[in-house]
Amino acid sequence: MRVPSLAATGRAGSLPYERGEAETVEGDAYDIDAVLQQALDRLALLADVGAALAATLDVREALRRVSRLVVHQLGDWCAIDLLDSDGTLERVAVTHRDAGPPTASPLEGTLPVPADVASGPVARVLRGAGPLLLRRGDFPPAHADPFHARPLELFRQLDTDTAIVAPLRARPDILGAITIGRTSDERPLTDADSALVEDLARRVALAVDNARLYRETSRIAERLQRSLLPNLTGPGTPQRAARYTPSQATAEVGGDWYDSFPLPHGNIAMIIGDVAGHDLRATVTMGQLRNMLRGIALDREEPPGHILNRLDVAHHQLYPDVTATCVYGVLKGGDDGPWELHYSNAGHPPPLLVTHDGDTHFLEEGHGPLLGALPDLPRDSGRCALPPGSTLVLYTDGLIERRGEPVHRGMTRLRQQAAAVARTPLEEFCDELLTGLASQTTDDVAVLATRMPA
Repeated sequence: MRVPSLAATGRAGSLPYERGEAETVEGDAYDIDAVLQQALDRLALLADVGAALAATLDVREALRRVSRLVVHQLGDWCAIDLLDSDGTLERVAVTHRDAGPPTASPLEGTLPVPADVASGPVARVLRGAGPLLLRRGDFPPAHADPFHARPLELFRQLDTDTAIVAPLRARPDILGAITIGRTSDERPLTDADSALVEDLARRVALAVDNARLYRETSRIAERLQRSLLPNLTGPGTPQRAARYTPSQATAEVGGDWYDSFPLPHGNIAMIIGDVAGHDLRATVTMGQLRNMLRGIALDREEPPGHILNRLDVAHHQLYPDVTATCVYGVLKGGDDGPWELHYSNAGHPPPLLVTHDGDTHFLEEGHGPLLGALPDLPRDSGRCALPPGSTLVLYTDGLIERRGEPVHRGMTRLRQQAAAVARTPLEEFCDELLTGLASQTTDDVAVLATRMPA
């Protein structure tokens, strides 16, 4: 029996077709994989940019991180320009693929403000156009647009073939522009890249806007807090100085306060306190407590424990759900001394006494529960002699407390730091305490210090 040939059956002609079909399927699969990988790369870039922007509230550092990510994954160079509130335009970040370790680039700095008739791409984007996809022939000559001379200088120095300029738009405002360039004509930027850059620019603009709002809110909160604190500058015996440092972890106002004022018969009130919470309610309560304590202290010549009792009753009546701590002290003595402190403590860290020779000890007498806990419980008073040249330090817990650390370690640090600067002038003494102890705190810090005449 003779076996039919492939040619006779027609199968010989079908082999090339079947092979071509297989190659087409493989080619389609390759194209799909390439498109999918490109989409994943773009999503990864946006995710990385979001993480970089969320990692810091320092706008300049955040934008430098973004520019390095863009250069690593999308372009050969990246420049980011920001408009300030006064209209100044500044190039805050320039990164090139071959620039080596990130440093402050000489291409960064203030740019000339674009005129309304400026026709360069950056000027057009700042007026609302964009994103703009530019090719080498689209770059106008420098003499045609004085504002464009600086961006054009950057394009030429980096031998740009294609570039995309997109506005940093947040809400209705344009905060600046981002420019991404490629130097090779073998893989130019395309319209598909423009969509990605536009999305990236929106994320950058939102982060810049949020950082600016946070900074402005922080400034308002700090101004509000400071407006509720007394000014202790000027001559007086004994000498007094105070410091307040807002929390670095939140833009909200807090409840830390200090106060000092003359009492009838020549005595001086010394007060430090802290209302629980970091919000407007804490600040309102702080202001009310401060004013109530002033009124009670000026009206009543009573031991400090009795004064805090009266304050606690009023506080419990007006703010039953809010707790607070407070040290109320009265300095007694004449210009020539001797000086003595009468005081009572409502759940607050104990005052620290530092002698002229650097000996330190905490004043532990007169300690009672915090305000708002047990308003009917009688409070004790303590007293302590204040040697000539000694320094009395009242402070809030932000100076000594650290997350995950026992409080006694912070109190030991305070004693050591205060002893080391015991003989420095009082203003410098307060600055040294904050520099040495409050630089890493995430809470508000208030310090009130008094130096006895030598």
